[in-house]
Amino acid sequence: MKGLLGDEYEDWLASYEKPPVSGLRLNNLKVDNEHFVTLTGWAVRRVPWTDNGYYLEAGEHPAKDPLHHAGLYYLQEPSAMTPAVLLPVRPGSRVLDLCAAPGGKSTELGARLQGKGLLISNDVSSSRAAALLKNLERFGIANSCVTAEEPERLAAVFGEFFDSILVDAPCSGEGMFRRDPSLVSAWMERGPEYYAPLQRRILAGAAAMLRPGGFLLYSTCTFSVCENEDNVRWLLQKFPDLTLVPLPLETVPGAVRGAYDLPVLRLFPHRLEGEGHFIALFQKKDRQTGAEEAYAGGSGVPDIPAQIICETGKFLQDSDFSAWERCLEKPFDHSRLMIKDERLYYLPDDFSTGWKLRYLRTGLLLGSCKNKRFEPSQAVAMALTVKGFSNVLCLRQEDERVLRYLKGESIALEDGEVLSNGWILVCLEEFPLGWVKYAGGLLKNKYYPGWRWQ
Repeated sequence: MKGLLGDEYEDWLASYEKPPVSGLRLNNLKVDNEHFVTLTGWAVRRVPWTDNGYYLEAGEHPAKDPLHHAGLYYLQEPSAMTPAVLLPVRPGSRVLDLCAAPGGKSTELGARLQGKGLLISNDVSSSRAAALLKNLERFGIANSCVTAEEPERLAAVFGEFFDSILVDAPCSGEGMFRRDPSLVSAWMERGPEYYAPLQRRILAGAAAMLRPGGFLLYSTCTFSVCENEDNVRWLLQKFPDLTLVPLPLETVPGAVRGAYDLPVLRLFPHRLEGEGHFIALFQKKDRQTGAEEAYAGGSGVPDIPAQIICETGKFLQDSDFSAWERCLEKPFDHSRLMIKDERLYYLPDDFSTGWKLRYLRTGLLLGSCKNKRFEPSQAVAMALTVKGFSNVLCLRQEDERVLRYLKGESIALEDGEVLSNGWILVCLEEFPLGWVKYAGGLLKNKYYPGWRWQ
């Protein structure tokens, strides 16, 4: 670190005597900045390198606020917000988050797609991918698929498919020692020499899946040159159709260049309010002409075999799905529906049932289908809006029924609240929380048990 920082070494060392900062990133699919500040009244300051990031002051407890259950924000260290911000993503794009768990970056990428295009969020660990899935569903990201595969397997299936790929790679974690001192002992067991070859294998798989004209962003939370700049130079040498896209220093106030004077960004805790991070952006060029191809998504049409379409159509015809669907402001496009293992899915743009992968989720889970009965899912509740469903119970923030509902307890209608029998979308203010079933004057709490307030 002395060799890397020179005269700034003592300032960097002194920064470890200061407490780490905390932050949250808003879900702009659900709420804008001004409305969020009004709703919470919290003492927050803007993170300067992202439009929807905020610093949290001591004394705030956002993880225990019902607004968190409503998917309005993600708790995230401020420096860790940068990769998803700096990867070029447009609505309609095909995007891959290759090392996605627990979902801090995937949720932002999904929000930036605005419901158009395809997001593949992958983590090789099924257990970590389960947490990733919960965060994506809580955010209401409807056009995502969650997989648990090695990068080589994904590359064999997809080929040069993606417009944008994020590799926030597993690393030695040096940049997070202040925030999580337990990482020091982990570093002693597995340091940079262990992670650098793993990172190169992941990067090689990512490069193979990037379409000409597409962008690949590589990030770590370590200071190690062999995990950062050395990997950048290795990737450029191994894949000559990749070029390094210069990242302006003013993108992240306080950022500096790294080793070898490469146009990458390094974030140090003594230079900004955040932990250590490294970011490099690449673009793939056409191998024949050297020119960049147009940056665009695919056809937008999911590929569904005729047999599945037939089975889905039969369920829709014979079940009570239509009764639930009549409450929607905008019905789902039935050509995108797929029933599998008694579950009904809404498939995103460019999805193919021919991809033989280990999925935790394929698109938006609409609900379960048993004995011709349809029960809507927690995921579809979070993907709706208060205006998107006609049978809605809106609870104010101060209503004691909010916590009762989130705990899975019984709730009741109050005087003046009149609703139709059937499925009711419960909302906190105007933000969906989940379902209740109303029949015979009784409300049956259907809040997903795995999400309940602890």
